[in-house]
Amino acid sequence: MTATLEINQISFNYGPKKALDKVTFAIKPGFNVLLGPNGAGKSTLISLLTRLTKVDSGNILCDGFDLEKETAKVMRLFGVVFQQSTLDLDLSIKQNLVYHGALHGLSAKQSLSNVMPLLEEFELSSRLGDKVRSLNGGHRRRVELVRALLHKPKVLLLDEASVGLDNPSRHMIINYLRQCVRQEGLAVLWTTHLLDEINASDYLIMLNQGRVAQQGQVSTLLAQYAVNDVQALYAALTDAFAFNKI
Repeated sequence: MTATLEINQISFNYGPKKALDKVTFAIKPGFNVLLGPNGAGKSTLISLLTRLTKVDSGNILCDGFDLEKETAKVMRLFGVVFQQSTLDLDLSIKQNLVYHGALHGLSAKQSLSNVMPLLEEFELSSRLGDKVRSLNGGHRRRVELVRALLHKPKVLLLDEASVGLDNPSRHMIINYLRQCVRQEGLAVLWTTHLLDEINASDYLIMLNQGRVAQQGQVSTLLAQYAVNDVQALYAALTDAFAFNKI
């Protein structure tokens, strides 16, 4: 299976500080986890992928399209949930969704039709007229996920999307995304620093100090480092990186 998203030798500096250093990895349809401590460069990479920031060097390809040269084509393939909410608080759930759909050339009817099953699963279908401002954090995050999936993207980018959520909301969202991976062939890039969000079947990219410290299927890495769980794997990878063994 060919890669859906390719990150090739991406570097980026904040002034004299190197935030990303020749980051290279590729993801395929499946649940892909970008793991790293705070300050590792995860959010910076999402900013580069979404063109909020321009890369200093390297290139990004999605379905063979170059993000720099064919930005509009690539961005249509992405669904995005940022760490900070980007919903309009003074619009209703329905208005937020319809507006997003219009940006992708979809009618209001088609936009709502695309996501009605998800709205029902997330217990939002009866609240379409509610202003986002009236929702709690967990329900706002559900709306953002619905919006990100509305135009049927091939790649879903989520930047620390579970931060601030209670455990039931967190697991509801993660379980739904894993279902999308199985049923629809979606490529998910989930950035996190929370180890309990990672499964043995996931593809892991470990980012540390702006560099890819290690990558591979979690089950393979567990065997490679002779450890039994993700917490022990994270400790082993962090120690190996600190002592320049990887």
